[in-house]
Amino acid sequence: QVQLVESGGGLVQAGGSLRLSCASSRSIVGAISMAWYRQAPGKERELVAAISSGGSTNYADSVRGRFTISRINAKNTVYLQMNSLKPEDIAVYYCNVRWRGGTYWGQGTQVTVSS
Repeated sequence: QVQLVESGGGLVQAGGSLRLSCASSRSIVGAISMAWYRQAPGKERELVAAISSGGSTNYADSVRGRFTISRINAKNTVYLQMNSLKPEDIAVYYCNVRWRGGTYWGQGTQVTVSS
């Protein structure tokens, strides 16, 4: 069973930064894609950022230019650097990794931004 362990969430003032990490118990070298999703209270889960096996990235319009997704294969970890945080970024952030054999989710980490 694959485990994805997220960390780095917390409380930050508007304009501040956080870096989320997602450590995988399985090598991510063969992962098709890795992504971060978020779910705010009362809203559906939405894609925030994704990175493919080839390193291509895509971002939600709401975070483009503020957030950066990256991966370090040697550490089996994907990161989400979040800058210029806004109150509308408040949500539980989930790591998602897709392999040919299946897709896995982390348990989520809370991000709270105070105005």
